Amino acid sequence: MAAGISIKNKKAGFEYFLTEEFICGIVLTGTEIKSLREGKANLTDAYCAFEGNELFVKNLHISEYKYGTYSNHEPKRDRKLLLNRRELRKIITKTREKGLTIIPTLLFINEKGLAKIKIAIAKGKKLYDKRETLKTKDNRREIERHKDY
Repeated sequence: MAAGISIKNKKAGFEYFLTEEFICGIVLTGTEIKSLREGKANLTDAYCAFEGNELFVKNLHISEYKYGTYSNHEPKRDRKLLLNRRELRKIITKTREKGLTIIPTLLFINEKGLAKIKIAIAKGKKLYDKRETLKTKDNRREIERHKDY
């Protein structure tokens, strides 16, 4: 079993202020889960949106399975997220506020072999906030470098 596979959205922490996180299941086909177990996914342009009362992840790229035949999946199709009704209501009320969105931050396979996705309610950063993030990151790296001496 390919436990320990986790695909991270590295841009999320730089582009957004992450406020609240949820872990949810994701509905996949057979070739999609096989491709995920090989680590062939990309979260950078992905986002979540409601269609009716259901939450879908859009623009999540899962590469086609190399041994898949005519039943191979479409790489960027919309995939349904599995949350309970109370969590969905909470997310809907939060995202109705101006400037808040839902983005996936981590895609992983748990110890039972099920694909899970961590989503976060996020607010976009301004340019000066991004500069501040880079400064703190550089300072932290510099401090770690000097600790070794």
